[in-house]
Amino acid sequence: MRIDGKTRLYGIIGHPVGHSMSPAMHNAAFAATGINGVYVAMDVEDAGRAVRALRELGYIGVSVTVPHKEAVMAHVDEIDPVARRIGAVNTLFFYRGPGEKDVVVRGFNTDWQGSNLALAEKIRLAGSRVLVLGAGGAARAVGFGLVEAGAEVMISNRTEAKGRALARSLGCRFVAPERLAEVRGDVLVNTTPVGMTPHVDALPIDPALLPRFSLVMDIVYAPLETRLLREAAAAGCRVIDGLAMLQYQGAVQFKIWTGRQPPVEVMRRALLEQLQV
Repeated sequence: MRIDGKTRLYGIIGHPVGHSMSPAMHNAAFAATGINGVYVAMDVEDAGRAVRALRELGYIGVSVTVPHKEAVMAHVDEIDPVARRIGAVNTLFFYRGPGEKDVVVRGFNTDWQGSNLALAEKIRLAGSRVLVLGAGGAARAVGFGLVEAGAEVMISNRTEAKGRALARSLGCRFVAPERLAEVRGDVLVNTTPVGMTPHVDALPIDPALLPRFSLVMDIVYAPLETRLLREAAAAGCRVIDGLAMLQYQGAVQFKIWTGRQPPVEVMRRALLEQLQV
């Protein structure tokens, strides 16, 4: 990697953020495409102060992770209509418009595209029936993307009030956890942290219900093969690991920032190598 006076600046803001694998993914993409850029992780507690500083320092593209995806929206100049509808921003693009003296900051959400692209590798989304486990920010983005693609979406969450609120906002059905045995579908997506290291034996759903779905995706990527995915494969389901959504949302970010086609396979290899470190 060459770093000099012409190096373009990119990064990720969050708190904490030291665990992020995005630097490995994006720096590999820059190297593969010959872009003189560097992407770094920045642990920040105040989203507004961070955006002001990044604007002054000449950053071009920045990823936004927890807990800033909603708070950062109050500190950007423009918000992509889709990100506004989702209610969260995970990508910032700093640019100078025609005739503009000041840098403009535009916010996007690429999480929903990452999820859709990962799923679309295995199944046709339009007309499919999908159960989404969880009701947090990831569930909102995944659910929104599925609805936009024409899927029939169901939301299930342990905290019923939160789950029902998300289902209402997406215009879809809520399924109480105790009623999951009544559900069948094409796809199951886990957007909860259940099964993440160190609680690797935890499951977000009764494994006896997994044969009711043909495809299971888990957005958890530590470990890469979660217990949910092992149980799903044993039940005869096709599976999608947590790196798929991460790599594709990053690929969409790369295109927003550079205008170039992302080297998706390079990005995935970088993520896999990072998991082994």
